[in-house]
Amino acid sequence: MSTEKPPKSSEIMYIVGGWDKENHSCPVERFSIQFNEWKMTTPMLRCRRDSGVCAVGGLIYMVGGSDEVTCVSSVERYDPESNSWCVDVSPLSSARSRVCVLEMDGCLITLGGYDGTVCTNTVERYDPVRNCWTKLAPMLRRRAGASAAVLRGQIYVVGGTDGHTPLNSVERFSPLEGTWSPAPPMASSREGAGCVAFLGRLCVAGGRDEHGLVLSSVEKYDPDTGHWNPARAMRNKRYQVSLIVLNSFLLAVGGFDGVSDLKTVEAYDHETDSWRHFGSMKSKHPGGQVAVVKAL
Repeated sequence: MSTEKPPKSSEIMYIVGGWDKENHSCPVERFSIQFNEWKMTTPMLRCRRDSGVCAVGGLIYMVGGSDEVTCVSSVERYDPESNSWCVDVSPLSSARSRVCVLEMDGCLITLGGYDGTVCTNTVERYDPVRNCWTKLAPMLRRRAGASAAVLRGQIYVVGGTDGHTPLNSVERFSPLEGTWSPAPPMASSREGAGCVAFLGRLCVAGGRDEHGLVLSSVEKYDPDTGHWNPARAMRNKRYQVSLIVLNSFLLAVGGFDGVSDLKTVEAYDHETDSWRHFGSMKSKHPGGQVAVVKAL
């Protein structure tokens, strides 16, 4: 793990869920830069994979996903302070797996997903105070396995699959206008990529392309120029990777390299445009996702 001294205000990374036929435990673990270690925490109440995971108000929400039989609409909430999960959260309007989830203005926003039959363009917002979901304008494209981030007050959703092929298309949502509009496409089609806003740019890494190849490549979108530019590729190919910012570090966490599920984490240095090994999780998390919360 990194030996660099962390800032005084620290954040904690949680990787939530993920399971395969060999391991149904749905483990949850946390990493603190301050203590430089991974620790196992309370597992989820219901085993599922391909859920959307996001932190809002210091709590972690796991949205939708699928079990061995079907897609699910239920939502679980984790409280880091009590190290416990609960299910007293209103469900999605319909069952969906591979839904993209992000936080905006203290609410959860869910984007697309696969309902067991088709990919959807459904967008919903969850208000944790009212414990209710409301529908927003649907996306222009049907997408499952997409990724998204908030940049300059707008939601950018990138890639995913329409059920037939991975996409390179990008669209953005304006909360003020309540509408979606096309944005410049990526150079590569990407399903199951990681996406995060970092230093004023939209960073997208990994995923799987239209040929079924797992990618290590990275692209950055500059909203000033409207152009995508390549960045240094990750050290590993990563499909269903989580790309996050943790205490100013840009991290690529887990994923599948085309052969096996990865426990490794790598960090990006924007000054040298390079990636380095940042350690490993205790367990593999196939289909799991990462959320970041402030340290207690």
